Amino acid sequence: MNALKLDMVQYDCPYIRTTREHDVAFHTQHWDFNQADRTLETRLLAIGETPGELHGALETLNGYEMLQGYELLSRKQNTALIRSRIGETDAMQTIRENDGYVTGPFVIRNGSEIWNVGFDRERSADDALSELDASNEFTVRGDDSIHIDDFFDILQNVESLGTMLRALQNLTDRERETLEAAVEKGYFSTPRGATLDDVAEEFDISKMGASKNLRRSQRKVLRRVVRVMNDVEAQMELQDEVSSDR
Repeated sequence: MNALKLDMVQYDCPYIRTTREHDVAFHTQHWDFNQADRTLETRLLAIGETPGELHGALETLNGYEMLQGYELLSRKQNTALIRSRIGETDAMQTIRENDGYVTGPFVIRNGSEIWNVGFDRERSADDALSELDASNEFTVRGDDSIHIDDFFDILQNVESLGTMLRALQNLTDRERETLEAAVEKGYFSTPRGATLDDVAEEFDISKMGASKNLRRSQRKVLRRVVRVMNDVEAQMELQDEVSSDR
């Protein structure tokens, strides 16, 4: 499989237009393309810089003629979950006509959209990029080919990968930032490149505060890591048993 990550600017996409006018980001949770009427229905998490930015963005989005359906499912402060439906954009049509398919969620912010798409054949991917270049602006952020054995490994361990992803998503912003700072500064290196005081200074908080944030982030992530390790080990043992029976 040829996997591409594209940073796409579409002029016929209401979500992208909305992010040009408001400080808001959209993250797709689920998407479904209707072949009959050529529409894409999505459930998106909208995150505004402020509750006011979110409110303005949702009003702007709902006002676009390109939007064929809109429903606010839930809202809390500067985040909202919405369900919407738009017509097939030029870029969507190009990807589909070249036998492409979506491999990951869309992320829309600052007037562009990150697409994760795949093609079974390299020629199809090349043709799609050539056609996209005619009427869209885009940058290829990643161009990877996945060997079939690696692809099967992903499918067999998709639940474990999801578990790990949920652990990362459950981190608060401060927990994630503290863990990232500790890793980047060398707190976990041997010998240590930074102390807990250095990590605390990064966020202008007490040493105790930094320690609590770091412990919470480690606990959330490591608990899931151990579970994933056990799942992978069980999968490997099962494969060994199947191989030995042949």
